[in-house]
Amino acid sequence: MRFGPPPPDGGPRLQRNDRTGPRTGRPTLPGPATEVVTLPSGVRVEQLVTGTGDPVTVFAHGLAGDITGTRPLGSAVTGRRVFFHFRGHGRSDVPPGPWSFGDLATDLRAVADQAGATRAVGVSMGASALCRVIAESPARFAKVVLYLPAPLDGTRAAASAERLERLLAAVESGEAAMIADAVEQELPAAVRNTPAGWSALRQRVEQLQRDGLAPEIESVWSSPALPDESALRSFQGRALVLGCRGDEVHPSAWAERIAESLGADLQIYDRPSFLWTNRNALRDRISTFLNS
Repeated sequence: MRFGPPPPDGGPRLQRNDRTGPRTGRPTLPGPATEVVTLPSGVRVEQLVTGTGDPVTVFAHGLAGDITGTRPLGSAVTGRRVFFHFRGHGRSDVPPGPWSFGDLATDLRAVADQAGATRAVGVSMGASALCRVIAESPARFAKVVLYLPAPLDGTRAAASAERLERLLAAVESGEAAMIADAVEQELPAAVRNTPAGWSALRQRVEQLQRDGLAPEIESVWSSPALPDESALRSFQGRALVLGCRGDEVHPSAWAERIAESLGADLQIYDRPSFLWTNRNALRDRISTFLNS
């Protein structure tokens, strides 16, 4: 079921005038201007381009993620940076389902091709889609970063399935308070009542209310992200894999396994949610690798 008919310029929308989300008396600042581009497949995706010059790096977000969530990873990366929304997210199209990681890989590859990207950063689901591109085209990227890669064999942690089910139900309800409750559970407890936490929560709630989230995304896990994991061994570029101990959704064993297949540099952090707790160090680790 969709959240009403899609508007002319993209994917599902849910506009309400009776927003009940968290308020602090300070309006959310408008985000940077994005554009909707048409890929060779006919699918239209929303993207944001920042920076100038070469090289070009494309950033692929995780499940139910967004451009805003991936931007901190590229803040110190040189050249042009292309952030985009996969199908079913943001203002991107919602093609008929079911979908597969092959479809996500096609979206990612097309965005990279149109931008002339030679580097790529993938987060969770986006990292799985990036692995699919690497396996199919080992010479496509000179450098890649896989941040909290999800399992490639089609398995999902119960926590991941429950999180998506809860978020889809909240978005379908149209109630900002329900969306806020679902999103807040994804924030580390230590930041939930901080200015940074409230800002992130408010921005995410407004984005989900405005753009929605397509339930078709759940069909992606009907088959493995990568049928033949050994294909990663043919990768011809350089790779950095970032994992974390204690992350049920993104097991560190998978980060180690993927890194071994790619011959990648590997860093395993000790605490989950290190994007919040070690943001500067994480940004520097990614930019140092990509910019060198």
